[in-house]
Amino acid sequence: MPKIESFEKHAEAYDAWFDDHPWAFRSEVAALQRFWPEQGMGLEVGAGTGRFAKALGVSWGVEPSPAMRTLARRRGIEVLSGTAEALPFEDKHFDAVLMVTTLCFLDDPDRAIAESRRVLKAHGLLVVGFVDGRSDLGRVYQERRNESRFYGEARFWNVPQVVAALLRAGFSAPLIVQTLFHPVDVLRAIEPVKPGYGEGAFVVIAAWRDKAERRVPTRWWQS
Repeated sequence: MPKIESFEKHAEAYDAWFDDHPWAFRSEVAALQRFWPEQGMGLEVGAGTGRFAKALGVSWGVEPSPAMRTLARRRGIEVLSGTAEALPFEDKHFDAVLMVTTLCFLDDPDRAIAESRRVLKAHGLLVVGFVDGRSDLGRVYQERRNESRFYGEARFWNVPQVVAALLRAGFSAPLIVQTLFHPVDVLRAIEPVKPGYGEGAFVVIAAWRDKAERRVPTRWWQS
């Protein structure tokens, strides 16, 4: 069963976090933009309140929480009821699929990744953004999960685990960038985006549907 109870009760509070931490949100968007294509039909899996879909120009979303869907629709996102493990779309429908802080809440992440691959067109791209479980922020979230409205049941993935899951599903060898190098409460500017992982709390991994496909976007390495 999808973990939606806390999001149903506290959807407005969840959404307000991004207003309270605008530089963290903008930094995460900047990292996602290194890979997210400027054209084509996109889908966000676990669209939440539609913050990231709106910022990246993603038209479609899937979200199991009715309260979160309501907020996403106010932002103009065509968001459907559904789960990551059973996407309500036909095969090879989208040019790109986005997941942001979604993996940690899934019942069956491997099945969800396989579903994302199923709905991608040939040469399609999957972009996954998440808090690295081995980062300082990831450790704080895990240590304080019982104090959180949202992360009590979350599983915080580390980068090797996500890469391994993508490869198991048949995706190409991924590209990786990172951001959020300082505590989010003290940020007063957009954080840099750097290739690789191990320093930043927020990591973005991009992989193509076909193993032989690995086009490097011109923006991914820019400082």
